[in-house]
Amino acid sequence: MDWAQTERVLGTALPADYKLLVETYGDGVYDETVWLLVPDSAYGDCDLHAQTAERDEILADLWEFETKPAALLEAGARVLPWAFEEGTGAFLYWLVRPGQHPDEWTVLYNEGRGPLWEHHGTGCSAFLLAVLTGTAETEYFGHLYEVLKPTEHRFETAGQTLGASRR
Repeated sequence: MDWAQTERVLGTALPADYKLLVETYGDGVYDETVWLLVPDSAYGDCDLHAQTAERDEILADLWEFETKPAALLEAGARVLPWAFEEGTGAFLYWLVRPGQHPDEWTVLYNEGRGPLWEHHGTGCSAFLLAVLTGTAETEYFGHLYEVLKPTEHRFETAGQTLGASRR
């Protein structure tokens, strides 16, 4: 993975825990629910660069008629997607604040098909672990753990789940 190139394209460094997730797992889905975005994925839906550009455009249009979340009212604050929820339109973002080191970024969940945002004061790996183990304090992912009640967690690569590349 060429992290230096990815960070140049995005205009920012990325959190170390995210890099470790990508290097360990690559693009794919946790427990058939949370898809990890990866730089230069062969699958457009899983590509960090493609999804960042798409989400930036969608959110710019959205905020012409909806109020931004309070966390984004700070000058220079923005969001950067790192994952999405299967079948819901919901995205997980980092809250990128000016002057803040990427390892200090926290998670914002947007329900995708509505105006609600949920802030979590943790990084992406800790949040993902909390979601998968049912310990996340969230209105949105509680159903995942209650419905699945997994005794073991699964990660499937995008290739295993989606088949041949869709680019």
